[in-house]
Amino acid sequence: PMATPVLGGKELAYLTEAIKTGWISSAGRYVGEFEERFSAYCGGRYGITTTSGTTALHLALATLGVGPGDEVILPALTIIATANAVTYTGATPILVDSEPSTWGMDPQQVAQKITPHTKAIMPVHLYGHPVDIDPILELARRAGVAVVEDAAEAHGAEYKGRRIGGHGDLVCFSFYANKIITTGEGGMIVTRDPSMAERARLLRDQAHERKRRFLHRHLGYNYRMTNLQAAVGLAQLERIDEFVEVRRRHAHQYNSFFSAVPGITLPPEASWAKNVHWMYSVLIDSRDFGASRDEIIEQLKDHGIESRSFFTPFHEQPLYQSRYTGEQYPVAEELSRQGLNLPSGNELTEAQVVRVAETLKSTPRSATLSYSSGRASLAPTRGRTG
Repeated sequence: PMATPVLGGKELAYLTEAIKTGWISSAGRYVGEFEERFSAYCGGRYGITTTSGTTALHLALATLGVGPGDEVILPALTIIATANAVTYTGATPILVDSEPSTWGMDPQQVAQKITPHTKAIMPVHLYGHPVDIDPILELARRAGVAVVEDAAEAHGAEYKGRRIGGHGDLVCFSFYANKIITTGEGGMIVTRDPSMAERARLLRDQAHERKRRFLHRHLGYNYRMTNLQAAVGLAQLERIDEFVEVRRRHAHQYNSFFSAVPGITLPPEASWAKNVHWMYSVLIDSRDFGASRDEIIEQLKDHGIESRSFFTPFHEQPLYQSRYTGEQYPVAEELSRQGLNLPSGNELTEAQVVRVAETLKSTPRSATLSYSSGRASLAPTRGRTG
């Protein structure tokens, strides 16, 4: 499998305690403790747990009052949940291309897309590598807009020596089962702003008035994490440094196999970044490798090894592409065509990494492959390890 959670810590003990006390819904000590400890780990001050990473993004935008007529700038290359969260509010997703070297959103293009309708900028820390966030924060400051980070894949990742979670106005994490730490399903907003934290908590719980519970002045949501999920999350958090190092160790091992293989570009790690390799992600240039990304996926599948392509760019999604007719994001498009994610989970063994790598390298290769011209040039990162 791509990523199976490791549940060998105190998950069962904490769950048992929650069940014995009867606190199994959204009240109970584990929710508050998980929020406090995870936000502190990330460098934030407040944590607001949610039912998923997607609802964390939606709640963050709702907290800012994003709605119809507003625009939110985000990268074209991201999981569809990022853009869906914008759509839920009635706002318009405005797309920018990726940087070839880091695969994150291009700050220069962000600057070109800011308008009087821009309400927020939403960078995505793709596959565990941080976005170059300082230029985006500066653009947002000058424009008077908020930064909502999608950090669903970046638990423990670092930007200039600081963990992701302490930079933007609202930073959203996912705890789905394949993430670096998990609660099964679940998410969290991390922020340093007390007023934003208070509003997010209000909207998360149906916007009940504090002094009169069944009085409502705002449109709220039921996005509450359960005490049972938080109990699992707290136990997972106690091992997060171990899990991050496991993923980085796997990446080093994969890199040692692929660094000299023509046609394989290794995952990026900028000088200012710590990549946590939520997925071990490479690019396959079929011209040099001799087989396409999709042929490799089939080869791995024939050997019982699961792998995944990169996300489909938002403007190419059938659900949305009519909105972006004529728009092109060549770097995102090429990353999507070439990108391959290999098994990367916390449970992966060194022997399994060797098997995956050797199977990939043994993919039958053709001497002649058709290849469309005119695509973006992606900067190689061979030899740069994570």
